[in-house]
Amino acid sequence: MRDSDAEYLILVDKNDNPIGTEEKVKCHLPNGKLHRAFTVLLFNKDRNLLLTRRSSNKMLWPGDWDGTVASHPRQSETYVSSAERRLPEELGISCKLDYLFKFEYHVPYKNIGSENEICGTLIGIVDDPSKIKLVKEEISDIKWVTLDDLLEDVKKSPHLYCPWMIVALYFLSESKTDVLSEYRSILSVWVRSDVKHILEEPLRYHFPDKKWGLKK
Repeated sequence: MRDSDAEYLILVDKNDNPIGTEEKVKCHLPNGKLHRAFTVLLFNKDRNLLLTRRSSNKMLWPGDWDGTVASHPRQSETYVSSAERRLPEELGISCKLDYLFKFEYHVPYKNIGSENEICGTLIGIVDDPSKIKLVKEEISDIKWVTLDDLLEDVKKSPHLYCPWMIVALYFLSESKTDVLSEYRSILSVWVRSDVKHILEEPLRYHFPDKKWGLKK
């Protein structure tokens, strides 16, 4: 019997075709069922990235630093529409978002559960950061970071950062050409030629079996 109070996620095949739904918790236990997700990267006009710290009550990666928002589309939602819905629920702001790319990854968290997702990556620019208001059940803290500061800290302390965020940063240079052009004033720094090389070591820390890759 379907639990009317449970949150259901979209199960997908390797080509991101929907094949059913499953309760959120069951999608993450024990090795995870492949499902659809998204991650959002919000920047300010100074080309700094907004990171959020996951609440300590999260089942997986509690207290770790993430991209701006990460969650799951509902049935009938696109990656963009689901992320635009979720932003005010977690940060109290609305923002136009654009789709960059998607990737697949599978990574366990201790002996608790796993993430097994095809993850759409989205970008936006925050016009007025002063309007951000944290929803404490989801996010415990925020910080704006430059590329160099983030790369230095991720390389030094990869265990403090969510693995999917590092994958998303790694593939920024693989974004849709038209979106790269639209956001070139922001992304020209973040797709610098040395970024991938620097992130390879943190990715090996999280993915010793290399279960991550770009989806075309």
